Amino acid sequence: IKSGRYAMGYKQTLKALRTGDAKLVIISNNCPPLRRSELEYYAMLSKSGVHQFAGDNNLLGTACKKLYRCSVMTIMDAGDSDILETVKA
Repeated sequence: IKSGRYAMGYKQTLKALRTGDAKLVIISNNCPPLRRSELEYYAMLSKSGVHQFAGDNNLLGTACKKLYRCSVMTIMDAGDSDILETVKA
């Protein structure tokens, strides 16, 4: 993650979804079902995309080059990345 804007964590993701800033929500596969359904509902209301990450929260945090776990991540601006087009395909 070198360019663009993103948020990691449940509270920041909800805030981004409520304000309409989120373009893509990435959820790990071990996120609790109630939290997952709530995030998917908010994403549907804000017309954001949802991607189910194939790994658990440890792998999602590691993929973001962080030393902590992360069950939810939000992309607000892709920057020079093509992640939004890749996920839609």
